[in-house]
Amino acid sequence: MRGLAVEHDPTGHAALVGKALERRGVELEPFRVVADVANPVSDREFPDPGDYDLVVVLGAIWSVYDDARIGTWIHRELDFVREVHEAGAAVLGVCFGGQVLSAALGGTVSRAPAPEFGWLSIDTDEPDGLSPGPWFQWHYDRFTVPTGATELARNANGSQAFREGRSLGLQFHPEVDGSLLGEWIGFGGDELRAHGIDVDALVAETARIESSAVHRTQQLVDWFLEDVAEQ
Repeated sequence: MRGLAVEHDPTGHAALVGKALERRGVELEPFRVVADVANPVSDREFPDPGDYDLVVVLGAIWSVYDDARIGTWIHRELDFVREVHEAGAAVLGVCFGGQVLSAALGGTVSRAPAPEFGWLSIDTDEPDGLSPGPWFQWHYDRFTVPTGATELARNANGSQAFREGRSLGLQFHPEVDGSLLGEWIGFGGDELRAHGIDVDALVAETARIESSAVHRTQQLVDWFLEDVAEQ
């Protein structure tokens, strides 16, 4: 199976999700939208939507509605994701990617009542595949469930997962492991500290639960491929 990983910046790796997909035989090709987060302008042409069986849309530091910073590419990305979905390929949207999927299918994205950081649990209707977690969170926005889609998970802050056909949108980060978190902290550690997060404690917690996070992510990817994407 041929897959595409839409990476929005140099720290937007598929990490655990990519490894879980590769274990299932998915050949995942990266597509980097922005080369420099300090100048998030991009004129890169998105690939042909018909070239892939599966597209993973990963996280980003921006908001879907932030035209002032990402207006050179976000509308083209929304069109691309919509075309992939309508062509019948599977889409897995992760955090910003889940928000992109929501917006592409007619939902909305807005500021959440409160930001979410760290390893948090969710309420899920599909616990055998979509575990209650804990899952890693680092975001300020939330999505609505598009008309016709089915909400699968939520917490007090809003929806955490929805399904529409062969596509799945997530608000959390199943891809995070210790290595990826280290990259994010190197870039945004001061942001976490400004919100009262003990970065050293977060790193230690991630190390303690990484093996279980690997298992949960593999379980999620298996369920996504078998029950949502039906591969």
